Amino acid sequence: MSGTSEGPTPTADLVPPATTEGPPKPPVHRGNGSAAGEPYRAAFDRAPLAMAAIGPDGIVITANDAFRALFVPPAGPDGKRGTGPVGRPAADLVDLGSDARTRQGYQEVLRGQRDRLRCSRRIKHPDGHAMWARITVSPLPDPAGPAAAALLSVSDISARRELQARLRHLQMHDPVTRLPNRTLFFERLSGALETSSFDDTGTGRIGLCYLDLDGFKAVNDTLGHRIGDRLLAAVAERLTRCADEAGSARATTPLAARLGGDEFALLVEDSTGTEQLADLAGTLLRTLQEPFDIAGQRLSLSASIGVVERHAAGTTATGLMQAADTTLYWAKADGKARWTLFDPERNAHRMTRQALASSLRPALEREEFVLEYQPLVELGDGTLRGVEALVRWEHPQFGTLTPNRFIGLAEEDGSIVQLGRWVLRTACRQARRWQLDHPGAEPVFVSVNVAVRQVWDSDLVADVDAILTETGLDARLLQLELTESAVMGSAGRPLQALQALSDMGVRIAIDDFGTGYSNLAYLSRLPVSTLKLDGSFVRGFRYEDGAHPNPADEVIVETLIQLAHRLGLTVTAECVETAGQAERLRRIGCDTGQGWLYSRPVAPDRIPPLLVTRPVGPPSR
Repeated sequence: MSGTSEGPTPTADLVPPATTEGPPKPPVHRGNGSAAGEPYRAAFDRAPLAMAAIGPDGIVITANDAFRALFVPPAGPDGKRGTGPVGRPAADLVDLGSDARTRQGYQEVLRGQRDRLRCSRRIKHPDGHAMWARITVSPLPDPAGPAAAALLSVSDISARRELQARLRHLQMHDPVTRLPNRTLFFERLSGALETSSFDDTGTGRIGLCYLDLDGFKAVNDTLGHRIGDRLLAAVAERLTRCADEAGSARATTPLAARLGGDEFALLVEDSTGTEQLADLAGTLLRTLQEPFDIAGQRLSLSASIGVVERHAAGTTATGLMQAADTTLYWAKADGKARWTLFDPERNAHRMTRQALASSLRPALEREEFVLEYQPLVELGDGTLRGVEALVRWEHPQFGTLTPNRFIGLAEEDGSIVQLGRWVLRTACRQARRWQLDHPGAEPVFVSVNVAVRQVWDSDLVADVDAILTETGLDARLLQLELTESAVMGSAGRPLQALQALSDMGVRIAIDDFGTGYSNLAYLSRLPVSTLKLDGSFVRGFRYEDGAHPNPADEVIVETLIQLAHRLGLTVTAECVETAGQAERLRRIGCDTGQGWLYSRPVAPDRIPPLLVTRPVGPPSR
């Protein structure tokens, strides 16, 4: 252990001048004569603190009884005692030359260039046991004896060190499982990463299995925390056994630790690759799947494990834990009771998703969203009947993003309400502008997608009414689309909102019909005017390019169209891409079509020409 320099303290006025072993000569007291020094010499000799005077060359020139007791070996079989400390280098007695910093400080004290040197050393007592000692070397500023340069004292701090060790153990270990806790784990992790950066004797890699127990909360809730704690202790025993087995054939044993709650980790220093970590994770899963017998009850348990293994160079403790936490989340999301290996590509997608989520609300303020419109065409005569407003995000970093990249995020964080309100207002204003700019053309309705959270988290009816009033658009020229899963089973506030909107004259359409609940009995009770058939059905109508139609799709679509017409509903087919599909849909009675056959989603200024075109055809190539 290296020494540490500390500030000066007062030194004694008496310096024992004795230069030989045996009863020391009385020290000389300045100004009072030798007789006055006798009491001080006696006090020096009998002081419980081990002390010795050191010459300028570092040789012990005299020592008190307590000091000699530490360094004079007991008598041997022949009755002779070993050599005492006087005449020996003090640095050898108390190990002051083991490191450069302490050695330099010691020399500075002897030369009078430093006030004090303090350090702790583990020394061997003459009776054979080891002890921790606090070593203090102080210069003697005005020694009575010409040979004395410094005073060396040695105090036994073994009891204090033992207490500190016990306290540290308690501080660094979990009381329930007796495993290293989060503090000790991160201390070991940081040390391993630091060591790997300059130590080329190992593999230079590091691995981590981050483990979370599946369903542990249910055990606590149903059986109580006492059983839960015993289960955690049993889990810890199995994890420790797996770590010991994994380290039996290697230089280092993985560190098993409890990070908190039902989360554990196994740290593998100098790992050899992902295969080693995968084997360890598999062993952990198999071990934990064996039943636990706790307080007369047999409990079954599983775990999800995130596995990370990489080069230690350039890795931080925070970065490694973030990767492990992300991978653990993947294991949970993928079905639990499994291990999942960190995937940089998947993580990059997650990071992109997180970046989009954090910039959604600011993007609304910066007006980064735009609307494009896709025609809804009458299949009978090709007339443009309406357009669907589709939002796009002109992201400054990721380019133009379609709704599937950000609508789910907006629904999660609630910004869908603000975004949906902007889409509704912008679409209604644009539809009214087309109407005013082309008074001779038949007005077309605009269809706007609405998330179910907009119904719950805002007053959708009030928003629609205010926007229609603000823009001057007739309610009959607005269609609101909700997904089948959002509409089917609606009750209470959502159903009341839909009914109020329908009473205002607003059209209600069910989007992606056929992919959700498909509760046909409930359909008749909803204020719905249009069904939009999901594109997966329409793709079964493809005849071109050697593709064969799916007869089942045709039967289903024809049946749905007939049922919708019986209920007084119109039907729109999505994803119409070929003339063959359009013709087949027209023959079985589908009302309108939407898809690339007619037009991709386009900017608002591309719609006016279609208002006067009869019929609307495929875009020119």
